[in-house]
Amino acid sequence: MNVREHRNEHVNEVVADIEKDLRYISGIIKQHGREILSNYTITPPQFIALQWLLEDGDMTIGELSNKMYLAFSTTTDLVDRMEKSELVKRVKDPNDRRVVRIHLLEEGERIIEEVIDKRQDYLQEVLKDFSGEEVVHLRENLRKLHQDMKRD
Repeated sequence: MNVREHRNEHVNEVVADIEKDLRYISGIIKQHGREILSNYTITPPQFIALQWLLEDGDMTIGELSNKMYLAFSTTTDLVDRMEKSELVKRVKDPNDRRVVRIHLLEEGERIIEEVIDKRQDYLQEVLKDFSGEEVVHLRENLRKLHQDMKRD
C-alpha cells in the first residue's frame, strides 16, 4: 500500500467515526428532547412544526409538509390538533385570500421557547468541561458542516 492509499484509508476511517458520532449525538439529543417534551402537551412532530413556524414565520400547510417531509394530509391533521390546542391558527393571506397560512400563536411560541431554553441548558451542562475556545471552534465547525450539507 502506498502513502496515498494509506492516507485515504485513514481519512475513510475518520469519516466513518464522525458519521457514527453524529448519529449517536443526534440520538441522545432526540431522546433528551423527548424527555423535556414529556412535561408538555405537545408531541414531537408538533414541536418540529412549531419550531419551523417560529423560525420561518407563517406558511401554508404545503410548505410545512415539505419542511417536515410529511404527507399533506398528515400535516393537515397535525395543524388541526395544534389549532384545537390554541398553539396555531389558520389565517387568510392578505395578498391572496385563497391562500391560508398557519400562524404561530402566543402559547405555541411560549412552549417552543421554553423547550428550546431547556435544551440549551442541557447542552450548556454537557459542554461545561470544554474551554471557551473549544466551544467556539465546535460551533464554527458545525456551522461549516451544516452550510456544506445545505448546499448539496
